Amino acid sequence: MTLEQLRIFVAVAEREHVTRAARDINLTQSATSAAIAALEARYATKLFDRIGRRIELTHAGRQFLLEARAVLARAAAAETVLADLAGLKRGSLSIAASQTVANYWLPPLMHRYRSTYPGIALGLTIGNTETVTAMVRDGRAELGFVEATVEDPSLSVKPVAKDALVMIASPLLLSGGARAPSAEDLRRMPWVFREQGSGTRSILEAALAKAGLPISGLNVVLELPSNESVRTAVIDGAGASALSRLAVGAAFEANRLIALDFPLPRRQFLMLRQKERYRTQAEAAFDELIEADIAGREEAALTASSL
Repeated sequence: MTLEQLRIFVAVAEREHVTRAARDINLTQSATSAAIAALEARYATKLFDRIGRRIELTHAGRQFLLEARAVLARAAAAETVLADLAGLKRGSLSIAASQTVANYWLPPLMHRYRSTYPGIALGLTIGNTETVTAMVRDGRAELGFVEATVEDPSLSVKPVAKDALVMIASPLLLSGGARAPSAEDLRRMPWVFREQGSGTRSILEAALAKAGLPISGLNVVLELPSNESVRTAVIDGAGASALSRLAVGAAFEANRLIALDFPLPRRQFLMLRQKERYRTQAEAAFDELIEADIAGREEAALTASSL
């Protein structure tokens, strides 16, 4: 059994599709199929059931997937230690981030980091808070950035920035309506929500529930998987929602969205890392960059308040 065979097996298992896995890991379909067949033949164990044109893991395959991921994570950790000996001249840093963080806050930091350390390759995976937390916990990402509270004893959680949520609606929806809607107004109007597992959704749900408006009593017409799809639907008049002010500033300026007078809590962007993982120099340098960014923002705020 080789690490390459394990890498191929995990890729196929995660996608449940040989052709797609082969494309994503830059192998031919025949080479990918041969690697799986070699594993099954060597250990006389069926790892996948073939059902028509699709495949799914057998019970043995599901058990083996846990071990294969663990072995690959340990091999990656060993490679990381060796790369770290070269200082910050080469190496990589894998990051996972929830959508608001990944689309609006993180890109300038990644650009600055790459400008300072061009030998370090940055990888970014975007998901919701739930997905990002799982990736960091399982070792599939070295750093995670999310926008909702995370309670996981295996992870360290560090605040890195503040963000303001705002309740939004289209002028089309509010034609003749109030920008300071009553509880009954909110109960009657249609709503557009992010998907389950989204930090933005969890904060909005909690704020509405606190006002006596549980989601079960609301007219939720759409649940969408991204900030952009929610914003577009709200602009079109589909319903009210809440998004980060970072995501809707331009739409406010163009008068395509209106802010509703409803109190939503400020939230923090949080950085996650596995407590027991080896902390690389590349990781430490990214942390230092964030600390410098925080200090710069605090200094700018103090300067502005003194004017």
